[in-house]
Amino acid sequence: MPQHAFRAALCCAVFCCIPAGLSAQSSTSTSPSTATAAAASVLSLEDLGRGLAQVDGAWQFHLGDDPSYGSPNLDDTAGHNGWEALTTDKTWGSQSHPAYVGFAWYRRHVHVQPAAGQSPDMAMLIRNVDDAYEVYWNGKLIGGFGKLPPGPVHYYRPPAQTLGLGPITDGVLAFRVWKAPLNSFDSDQLGGFNFPPLIGSPAAIGARKAQLDYEWMRSQQFIFALTSLYALVMVLSLLFWLRDRSQRLLLSMAVYCFALVAGIFLLSLRIPFSNDFALGWFQPLFVLQDVGLWYVLLYILKLDQSPGIARATRILAIIALVGGSLDGLLVPVTSPQYVPMAQFADAVLTAVTTIIEPFPLVLVAFGLRQRLDAPRWLVAIFASLAGMFSVLRIGVQQGARFTHWKLADKIDAPLFNVLGNNVSMQGLMRVCLLVAIVYGVYRYSREASLRQSILEQEFKSARELQQILVPEALPDISGFTLTSAYKPAAEVGGDFFQIISLPGSSTLIVLGDVSGKGLKAAMTVSLLVGAIRMVAETSSSPAEILAALNRRLEGRMQGGFATCIALRLDPDGSCTLATAGHPAPFLNQRELELPGALPLGITPQARYEETKIQLREGDHFALYTDGLLEARNSTGELYGFGRLNILFGTYPTALKATEEAVAFGQNDDITVLTLTRSQSAALNLATA
Repeated sequence: MPQHAFRAALCCAVFCCIPAGLSAQSSTSTSPSTATAAAASVLSLEDLGRGLAQVDGAWQFHLGDDPSYGSPNLDDTAGHNGWEALTTDKTWGSQSHPAYVGFAWYRRHVHVQPAAGQSPDMAMLIRNVDDAYEVYWNGKLIGGFGKLPPGPVHYYRPPAQTLGLGPITDGVLAFRVWKAPLNSFDSDQLGGFNFPPLIGSPAAIGARKAQLDYEWMRSQQFIFALTSLYALVMVLSLLFWLRDRSQRLLLSMAVYCFALVAGIFLLSLRIPFSNDFALGWFQPLFVLQDVGLWYVLLYILKLDQSPGIARATRILAIIALVGGSLDGLLVPVTSPQYVPMAQFADAVLTAVTTIIEPFPLVLVAFGLRQRLDAPRWLVAIFASLAGMFSVLRIGVQQGARFTHWKLADKIDAPLFNVLGNNVSMQGLMRVCLLVAIVYGVYRYSREASLRQSILEQEFKSARELQQILVPEALPDISGFTLTSAYKPAAEVGGDFFQIISLPGSSTLIVLGDVSGKGLKAAMTVSLLVGAIRMVAETSSSPAEILAALNRRLEGRMQGGFATCIALRLDPDGSCTLATAGHPAPFLNQRELELPGALPLGITPQARYEETKIQLREGDHFALYTDGLLEARNSTGELYGFGRLNILFGTYPTALKATEEAVAFGQNDDITVLTLTRSQSAALNLATA
């Protein structure tokens, strides 16, 4: 009996077990969510609302792209259909898929349990996902960052992103991630997550986001301050250059600082520029920064006075700027069929620009021949060190995924920390270079200012001299009314006239125009005026006076010349003239016909002829320099003889004639002298 009882009990147990097994199998086939929960571990996040929880541990990971990968019903068992287990605390490149680019999916089964009395609404914080992604909850798209192909958009080192999840409980959290093609300086350790996502209440997520942003801003104080100083130097250099365009060192300094500041704005301030925009513009800006530094060295080492070095700098600058611009145009290329070609072109362009980047060393080598002061050498030393440091850093980064060199990481490693700000070797170099450049430019500008002051004093002396050479107060000439006007095109000009009393109540008038402008022309004028007064003591013949002036100018004009007209005015109104290549005067509204002659200073054998005319009552006699005739308006049209005939037909004063030409468009020095025969003089002559 006991034996039968045992057998009956055993049969009953087997019979009862069979339905139980069938029931579990049925649950698996009819409830996919339960099956996937059994296939992959479920992360339980409980008591949420009082803090934050990391969605960490082993995530299910799959390369490639398939819309079904976001479904909660998918069998994502590790080792099945290409699924594997990866963590999200580091990239897929640093785990099992180095240098992989394109699409991949992450999945995590989670159980979310809010704390008692807390809202069921949850939010998520996502940090540093390479490069763009979409987020799915139980197969439904709930958010993302950037834009996935086609037409991808991603961002360079973006801040952490927050995402509202709503009242979630149990389900599958999935990320569809796209990694852009690797740049030449990228390692093979990129792609996907760098930090696990965080889940918590919206308030807790917002607080954590604010804390991360604050920590980032605090860590950037050094770079912000340095950038602000470079921006200040840029503005001041540009303003001082606009004030004096000859100070090309200041323009070069402004260009260098602008490129550096603009590069930091593009890449380091978390301004939401797309990666294509930021890196695309950074490439030419980086080269422009180099070129600006080259020209700073060129001017501060006084190498711009060497035509060969200046030409080589210009050629290399053009090559570098073209290469950097083309390199920037390659950044947006993401289509798989064009990526290999773009990467090859990028390698070639990078090689070209990297080869010429040590050019500062060449400039410094040539600068060794110059006798320079300490400030200039400080700039040269720190500019060379900063340039070579940058070249080394960039050089070792190129092809890092093939070479696996770690030198770039060591170069970027902080040397020390100040108030939460890491100071690397590159940052330290920029500080030293900024201090050296500011000091060097200050000394250079001070020297230039001193030279400018000396030059201004020379011009002031020349203006004072010219006020003597071109008299403002006219002497009285019996029987004539005189007016004069002088308007130089530069601070000092080459026009002149002299009115000298001769024996017998006659008057000598000499008016001329020296080729060129500025101080050199003014010095030639002083020579001529001195010679005129000396010759007038021994001769009153206009032709003899011009011949004597021509002889005295032999070998002193250095390729220049002077036009001149001389006339002797007698009390009876008779006028004897001789010209040396000068525009003929106007008598009333008619230009006089005078024999042609060479200007002064061309050849000592030049001969000059005299012409006699008689000035009668009311006659208007006008002498002028070619600045009046050659006035040119904004369209390039000359004032010309037609307008000149009309102008002198109105018997203008010298001031009115000059103002007319200046209003039309002055292009050269203008001098006008008018003589009008008075009625009283004619009556007195008739009575005598």
